[in-house]
Amino acid sequence: MEPNQLLAEIREANLTYLMLAQALIRQDKAEAQFRLGLSEEAADLIRVLSPAQVMKIASSNMLLCRFRADDEMVWQLLTNHAVGKVDNQATTKLHASILMSGRYSEAL
Repeated sequence: MEPNQLLAEIREANLTYLMLAQALIRQDKAEAQFRLGLSEEAADLIRVLSPAQVMKIASSNMLLCRFRADDEMVWQLLTNHAVGKVDNQATTKLHASILMSGRYSEAL
């Protein structure tokens, strides 16, 4: 992938993320904070961004969102590589969600 194409992909991901975040925040702020791992302050700032501000922020060459699945246990649960202990896919995804939401509440 060429550098210009990579930057275009990052900008598109940023725009998509900001649009999704605004829609979720406007629909249900508490749920959006939980699902996106946002602080209340960040949610309030994103909610009131104008379309021009969204475009300007999205055009950054740095990705705005980040992975919350940042350890091996969560990745194994999400990808079912640790199926030896639990064979139920719904249970493993629930476990991963609980772990990630616990980290979100610790960050607040």
